[in-house]
Amino acid sequence: MKKTKQEIRAEVKRRRQALTPEEREEKSRRICGALLDLLDGTGPVMAYVAKPPEVDTAALIAGLLARGTRVIVPIIERETVSLRLSYLEDPSVLVESTFHVPEPTGHEIPARPDEVKAAIIPLLAFDSEGNRLGYGAGYYDRFLAAHPGMKTIGVAFACQEMPDLPGESTDIRMDMIVTESGIVRVPSPPFETTHAK
Repeated sequence: MKKTKQEIRAEVKRRRQALTPEEREEKSRRICGALLDLLDGTGPVMAYVAKPPEVDTAALIAGLLARGTRVIVPIIERETVSLRLSYLEDPSVLVESTFHVPEPTGHEIPARPDEVKAAIIPLLAFDSEGNRLGYGAGYYDRFLAAHPGMKTIGVAFACQEMPDLPGESTDIRMDMIVTESGIVRVPSPPFETTHAK
């Protein structure tokens, strides 16, 4: 019998939590390095700002800003269950906000979704077909469904991969997924790269 989304979320959370802080830091560093190579010449880039125990995107954001790539971060709107966007020019303005996610509260620089050339998307579980399972609130699925032109790159630790995720019509598939073990390509990827697992 196939596992439910709730069962998968619980299992993957246990797997991710089993990683030590040192392991998460090392794996995050490798993932951010791969993303910086992948995104060379691409911008603006939308990137989520991580909270533990997610893949830490701080090195990615710093690397993009250091080479002059404009960075856009999502801001959670609980009232409308949606995301709005802001440019981020200085990570030091980030403060813990909704769901403990760091956001540029008081320092927003409004950005439009149509400005985003590639979006780095958090996920809880994924499979080799690019299917993504989030935390369940649907913020990113609704946002991506409303703005279908974006190139989407999911990021996760390799331990978050599942053999086959249950999908629904509202679920948005990633164009590719980057883990510390390599790049998971799915049909019609936005970038030319090699498949590594």
